[in-house]
Amino acid sequence: MHDYMKALHARFCREPELQKAREELEQAYREIKARLGQQDQETLLQLADLENELREETSLTSFIAGFRLGMGIAGELEPYCFEDEDERRATERAKMRCPQVKI
Repeated sequence: MHDYMKALHARFCREPELQKAREELEQAYREIKARLGQQDQETLLQLADLENELREETSLTSFIAGFRLGMGIAGELEPYCFEDEDERRATERAKMRCPQVKI
């Protein structure tokens, strides 16, 4: 089920562009990296990887919650059929025109 939800998420959930924010984040990352030693740079990369993983998991969890909400709402709705509605209206009109005829 988790893989199915991941596939749906990948298909329907589009992350916002936020180009300016991404550029600022990349610039800040480069500045910090330039000031750090090799070991600290590795720690920074691990931190960035964990942040990305957390962001992806949060996005998927949010998508699943929205999907469940949508399915719950859909389950609460009565099935609606235009043909049934047209039939009901036609029957009512016929009853008004000819009340003595049993329909």
